[in-house]
Amino acid sequence: MPSFFTKLTFILCLCFFLQACSYFSNEKEEAYTGWTVEKFIAEGKENLANEKYKKAIKVLEQLDSRYPFGAHSAQTQLDLTYAYYKNGDSEAALASADRFIKTNPRHPNVDYAYYLKALINFNRDLGFLDRYIPSDSTQRDSVFTQNAYLSFDELVRRFPNSQYIPDAKQRMISLKNALARHELHIARFYMDREAYLAAANRANYILQHYQQTPAVPYALEIQIQAYQILGLQDLADNSAKVYAYNYPDGPKFPEADSSDVTIVPFIWDLLSFDN
Repeated sequence: MPSFFTKLTFILCLCFFLQACSYFSNEKEEAYTGWTVEKFIAEGKENLANEKYKKAIKVLEQLDSRYPFGAHSAQTQLDLTYAYYKNGDSEAALASADRFIKTNPRHPNVDYAYYLKALINFNRDLGFLDRYIPSDSTQRDSVFTQNAYLSFDELVRRFPNSQYIPDAKQRMISLKNALARHELHIARFYMDREAYLAAANRANYILQHYQQTPAVPYALEIQIQAYQILGLQDLADNSAKVYAYNYPDGPKFPEADSSDVTIVPFIWDLLSFDN
């Protein structure tokens, strides 16, 4: 008998909760009753201009759902993508950008959608550590960095004359340097654990795929040391010759910006970034 009343109470509470949700949802819907397309557009632009992104999202979502077709629809999708991005809703922003690209492949501003998509990935790795604790983001998983690089690369290939290309190329240089440095961390991780062949191979990967980055001379140093320990003197000598020819006075540039703060070694060991 008690179990029956328990179930009945649960069902009644659930019904009450659903009714409450429906009430508040209808109340929000009614707040936009009588709004014209022009009013939605004006409110959306005003909220974006005042950096009230949550309010902008609500208004633009209503505009998009109530008036999905028309001359305003493409711009609404772009504005909504930007609002999601600025509000920190990365998943929603990416989905919105992809939706725009699929439904408006020949739109004159489609390059902006690709640019936004790349920016979203570029800033997606900024988490708690970056905002509140001095850290080195290249010591963490590089999947977002890789996605950002590929997104900017797609923009450059598809729209070589876009106004966003200069900024995209600068960001690609930064991303490529970050990816190379991430590989350096992994190579050093292998060296610390006496996996010298793996370290040498990882250093060679840097030399092949990340040429002209600050990581190259440091990769050569790791490679020379690993080959010497492995007893592969000929390979060590070849790498040493390359190093001496290109860097007679040592590395031309620091491995990273001097303002970077490297996360303490024990955290690196704890997380075991050996992928």
